[in-house]
Amino acid sequence: MVPRVSTLGGYIFEYQKSVTNPTGFWAHVADSFFWRKKWDNLLNWDFEKAEIKWFEGAKLNITENIFERHQFYRANQKAIIWEPNDPSEATRELTYQQLFDEVKRFSNALLKAGVKKGEVVGIYLPMVPELVVAMLACARIGAIHSIVFAGFSAQSLSDRLIDAGASLLITADGGFRGNKITPLKAIADEAMDNCNCVKTAVVLKRTGETIQMKAGRDIWWDDFVAGVSTDHEAELMDAEDPLFVLYTSGSTGKPKGLVHTVAGFMVFTAYTFRNVFQYGDGDVYFCSADIGWVTGHSYLVYGPLLNGATSLMFEGIPTFPDAGRYWEIIDKHQVNQFYTAPTAIRSLMAMGMEWLDGKRLKSLKVLGTVGEPINEEAWHWYHDHIGKNRCPVVDTWWQTETGGIMISPLAGITPTKPSYATMPLMGIQPVIVDQDGKELTGNSVEGNLCIKYPWPGIARTIWGDHERFRQTYFSTYKNMYFSGDGVKRDEDGYYRILGRVDDVINVSGHRLGSAEIENAINEHPLISESAVVGFPHDIKGQGIYAYVVCTNFSTGGEEGIRQSVLLTVSKIIGSFAKPDKIQLVSGLPKTRSGKIMRRILRKIAEGNTSDFGDTTTLLDPEVVEEIVQGKI
Repeated sequence: MVPRVSTLGGYIFEYQKSVTNPTGFWAHVADSFFWRKKWDNLLNWDFEKAEIKWFEGAKLNITENIFERHQFYRANQKAIIWEPNDPSEATRELTYQQLFDEVKRFSNALLKAGVKKGEVVGIYLPMVPELVVAMLACARIGAIHSIVFAGFSAQSLSDRLIDAGASLLITADGGFRGNKITPLKAIADEAMDNCNCVKTAVVLKRTGETIQMKAGRDIWWDDFVAGVSTDHEAELMDAEDPLFVLYTSGSTGKPKGLVHTVAGFMVFTAYTFRNVFQYGDGDVYFCSADIGWVTGHSYLVYGPLLNGATSLMFEGIPTFPDAGRYWEIIDKHQVNQFYTAPTAIRSLMAMGMEWLDGKRLKSLKVLGTVGEPINEEAWHWYHDHIGKNRCPVVDTWWQTETGGIMISPLAGITPTKPSYATMPLMGIQPVIVDQDGKELTGNSVEGNLCIKYPWPGIARTIWGDHERFRQTYFSTYKNMYFSGDGVKRDEDGYYRILGRVDDVINVSGHRLGSAEIENAINEHPLISESAVVGFPHDIKGQGIYAYVVCTNFSTGGEEGIRQSVLLTVSKIIGSFAKPDKIQLVSGLPKTRSGKIMRRILRKIAEGNTSDFGDTTTLLDPEVVEEIVQGKI
């Protein structure tokens, strides 16, 4: 079993071991896994070149550590419990043996279709068990899965498929989300029309919608696996072979395809899952994240299943058919650990206490939050009303780039403090630096959060663009990974994440690049320029505020322009990226060199219209007053 710390003293002892002898520590953790061949060299790294390798020379397959490793004593244990969007539809349960058989069958089907080791397979599916089957089958044959959240638009999907060079796409006729049906196949068709890399599309029947099937390219899932054997031996993988590519927004327009590798991701997600959530044999664990985001990869699928856990996945949203849905699921399946986003908590808080009537929630042992810092009011509501003042709240900080949790309490072990992620996990060496890169030592300091030593789960590169990877994460501060987040360390040595310090906006726990949204807005034929910033939002944490320069108001007027901008963003990125506020302006505050002064726009969006600091470098200072007054 993966080692688990069970006392505060044990944490302190293990943490000290992990930072004084990191390679010895991670070698000990890795010994609990099944390797076809052990490593020749545990760690080789150079942050200057952004080159990191763990467990060099080792041979393994991550799915053997999920299935074969657990086969004799977990075959009949539930691996996946699936709750549908509509509570009147039947729950599905897959034991480890049943999931194993489905993964092997789909692995053979992929091989039969010509998918080879090292090729990228795109996945654009709703939250159904077949999504887990598809990604694990890719991992088993050595294909690289690239999952795209099923809320992205056709253009966003197409961009990702083209960048990854996906030869096969797995999608569905549609997806249920609340009282809406997302026409996934129609969106996928539009995406595939814009890219010539996808040769085969496997289509799952989920909603029963009428769809178009293209002869020679499209095949139904059931036909794809019909008559295929469940006998399959896992592909032998090198430790540093890519496991998946997952796209995340950055401060420039083009999304970044972050590459995670087999061995490091396996060891890190399994270890952090077991220790942060203090998962025990027989527990039922519920992560509400969509697998289209990294949380679903690490802590709905890989981390839990590598530990032989029972993982609950949910297709729907927390407010359908009513705001008691999460609590009903927890009681129905006697959930022990529950992991969700602060956005969901704040949304359910706002719905009122009546949705908790009759909900016992007695099975809960651990509550977790992810995606953004949780504010104190939401923390207390979650702790008091959901955890009944007896469940520890693990407020976890990590990123797509880190692969797994970096700073967090260990449930029931680390004393917690509302809105603080508390202490680093084993092997994580955080550093707080000022703008000049000077390390701020001691407690009661505030600055930018960096990590000074590699950990196994760190992303290895950006797909097809290693120089961008180096520039983005390792060039700002010498010999350090720069997270892009601000942080404070208090008098107790606890860490509190303060949010992004770059041009990335964290909306409902989803990172969206300001440039990505601006590029979408600027596609509108009547828009000459735009600037997007984040602003405080009671539910989402951060909302999107767009300043838009319009060249012509004769078509639809101001409100018509706003509505068509929203439609443009929905079409190009997805509806979740729509601005919350759109202000039409005659110009943007720029320096004489043409740089947009975003700090001024952020202050205006936040309601601070008096303290703009030094504005002497502005080309046209009067435009600031126009924006403040709401003039066009």
